[in-house]
Amino acid sequence: MRKTIILFTVMAIIYACGGDKKKAADFTDKTTKSGADYDPKRGLGKYTTESVKLGALDAAMAENGSKVQAVKCSSCHKLTEEKLVGPGWKGVTTRREAAWIMNFITNPDPMIDKDPVVQAQLELCLVRMPNQSLTDEDARNILEFMRKNDGAK
Repeated sequence: MRKTIILFTVMAIIYACGGDKKKAADFTDKTTKSGADYDPKRGLGKYTTESVKLGALDAAMAENGSKVQAVKCSSCHKLTEEKLVGPGWKGVTTRREAAWIMNFITNPDPMIDKDPVVQAQLELCLVRMPNQSLTDEDARNILEFMRKNDGAK
């Protein structure tokens, strides 16, 4: 009986962290599915440089992003350069385009399969980032929180 409860608990955790694969597939930009047109600055997904406009830091969005980060991201990512399960977030907004970040956090599976930098990071971390099924608003708020963490004003 105890083994059954433990097995059920582990399965529930895996299911909860795994996200919705169909939802991830819906985000995939069909023109880049073959990999031939993969843009390492943009990644794979619906976000483009034109659709993710950045200006001055939006403190309210960053605060909302902090709340989402505390629930969905902090168990694997530190806000410093230090690796936890996944890489630390310090400096990510200076290394990656905003559209790439938005595409990766909303659509990680195809990006892990296509992006050579992400694949190299996977070799270091050994754990694939799960799809957290973020809404567009949550993803944008997390991006703004990342910008604040990197000192954007």
